Order: sequence, then C-alpha cells, then structure tokens
Amino acid sequence: MNQPKKSRYLNPYIGGVLLGLVLLAANFISGRGLGASGAIKSVVVATTQTVAPKYAARTKYFQEYHEEHSGPPLKNWLVFQMLGVIVGGFASGAFAGRLKFKVEHSPEITSRRRLVFALLGGIFFGVGSQLGRGCTSGSALSGIAVISFGGIITMMAIFGGAYALAWFFRKNWI
Repeated sequence: MNQPKKSRYLNPYIGGVLLGLVLLAANFISGRGLGASGAIKSVVVATTQTVAPKYAARTKYFQEYHEEHSGPPLKNWLVFQMLGVIVGGFASGAFAGRLKFKVEHSPEITSRRRLVFALLGGIFFGVGSQLGRGCTSGSALSGIAVISFGGIITMMAIFGGAYALAWFFRKNWI
C-alpha cells in the first residue's frame, strides 16, 4: 500500500523571521515598506492609459496617481516586487514538488463555487485596500514595522473582521 507523499513546508516561525528580514531590508534599501495594492494600482493605471487614454487623461483617479508617482506606471518598484513574489512562489512550489494546477476546496462545494468566492474575495479586498490606502502588507505589516498606530489598528481590524466573518463563510473552505 502506497503512503501519500507528505509535502514539506517551511517552519512558520522561520518564515515569519524571514518575512521580517525582507521587510527590514525593504525599509533600509528603498526607504519604503512592502505592499501589493500599489503594484495592482500601477497595472490598472497602465492598462487604462493604453486601452482608454482619453478617459485616463480626464479622470481624477489617474491624475492623482501621476501627481504621486513619477515615471511610467509599470516601472514602479512595487510592480517588480510583485513579479518577484509571483516568480518566487512558482519557483518555491516547483522546487518543493507542490506546483500543481488544481482547485482545492471542501468536498461540500464545487470548484466553480470556490473560484467565484475567491474572485469575490479578491475584488472586495482590492476595493478595501484602495479605500484603506493600502493592503495588509503595506498598511499593517509595514505600519507595524515602523510602530505606526494606524498599522496596529489596521492589523486589528483585518484579523477582527476575519474572525467575525469566518463562521459565516467556513463552508466554502472546510
């Protein structure tokens, strides 16, 4: 009888320390913390400017982006950071033998339902990150790293909200 191959994962405490070191290095090298929503925003701005340049030129959202950032949107350092995260994630999965294209979900739900809820969650999180002026990485982790009261409040809200809503949505992953 064949035993299923056990996946090896990095010890979460070591992973936490490594994440802290990456955050420290980002602050030291670039003077800024980490964040994913800024990369997504840069991609959205670049895409909109390419597809609908007249709309982008007259819309306040895109004008404010250019007031805050210099240079082409896709040359923002956060875009390169996110590309590194994506490539690093795929490389890590490939080296550990865990790179598979499948949808993991509870036997109680379908793959389609899992994908719909994942997409909805991503959309809500993306909108929330823009309303909150940053994602969990930027607002919470980077904020806490520099002992920002706002970062602490953000982290408490994220975990508190997740804890409060988990019971209602648990059937979608358990």
